[in-house]
Amino acid sequence: MLIAAAFVIAIGYGLVSPVLPQYARSFDVGVAAASVIVSAFAFMRLVFAPAGGALITRLGERPVYLAGLLIVAASTGACALANSYWQLLAYRGLGGIGSTMFTVSAMGLIVRLAPPSIRGRVSASYASAFLIGGIAGPILGGFTAGFGYRVPFIIYAIALVIAAGVVAVFLSGASLRAEPGVAPLEPLSVREAWDDSAYRAALVAGFANGWANFGVRVALVPLVPLFAATGGLGPAWAGIALTMFAAGNAVALTISGRLVDGYGRRRLVILGLVISAVGTGALGWAHEIVPFLVLSVVAGAGAGFVNPAQQAAVADIIGQDRSGGKVLAAFQMATDSGAILGPVLAGRLADVFGFESAFGVTAIVLLVGAAAWLPARETMVRVDADGPSSDPVQPGGSR
Repeated sequence: MLIAAAFVIAIGYGLVSPVLPQYARSFDVGVAAASVIVSAFAFMRLVFAPAGGALITRLGERPVYLAGLLIVAASTGACALANSYWQLLAYRGLGGIGSTMFTVSAMGLIVRLAPPSIRGRVSASYASAFLIGGIAGPILGGFTAGFGYRVPFIIYAIALVIAAGVVAVFLSGASLRAEPGVAPLEPLSVREAWDDSAYRAALVAGFANGWANFGVRVALVPLVPLFAATGGLGPAWAGIALTMFAAGNAVALTISGRLVDGYGRRRLVILGLVISAVGTGALGWAHEIVPFLVLSVVAGAGAGFVNPAQQAAVADIIGQDRSGGKVLAAFQMATDSGAILGPVLAGRLADVFGFESAFGVTAIVLLVGAAAWLPARETMVRVDADGPSSDPVQPGGSR
């Protein structure tokens, strides 16, 4: 049900994203003000993440997940009724609060419900649902936009209410409590998680992944000279390049989950970040469309290896018996911080030194994320004839 809900959420997000800037411009504001509407959602996700983690620790994953869905539904419905730019900005920002609530709590639910032996496959399936929904959403959004800017928001709000109701019914029987007679463990604190070398590496790698794959990719690829409206191939080809990234991501996700469960989290995170660095770093020097599309597929494949491995590693650190709301929130904040900061700094580099520098620095950030995992421990517990045991190699000799 979580995976199905993720698909609905991603379709809805893609449904409104193509029309949101134009909707904002309809209130007679400039391009910069319209861009703020888009950034407000991500900014509120980042700001509210600590409070969202605290709510999960206090109330549990399931109620916070459902509340987050309903907040986004209410906020999206309100956007459809906005009468001014400032109302639209406020309503969209409130949606970011609900978004971080259900995102972090969904990760927490997957940690609690997915057996450790298939965490990689579950994480890959969850990511695939978001990916497929994210591809289908903008296509549907293009059709619904013909009925007016407000219609996609109404459809998305209704879909979220239905998704919340279905999840509430079908997830009500899932047990998230300790066995009878067993005292529940204290929630895992960020300080305790910070002592784990794998968690420190996950924060650095999460920041790098957010910078490159959730930030720079979306913000800079449509702006490269190859796709400039004047003298270039046109913005349609930029969309094709982003689609090729998604295609590479989708192919990698079909195999990455099993690899993560079979060979460990650490190796796959490092491999994915290095592949992403190669594919992303070379984009600035690709001045023909075919190499650019091929490199987009390579970068997408790298991201397809990183995401399931990272989520499975964080899940291993928390474990099934403990609540990790604050720990998950901090990890999400690291990713969101990279997604917000990356486009700003890389965009500035592109203005001053060119796109080669912007994508080159992004590749360096990804390699720093990979390097952070080199001394970190492998989090996956292997099961052999003598019972469960950690990976025999413990880099750095620390937890």
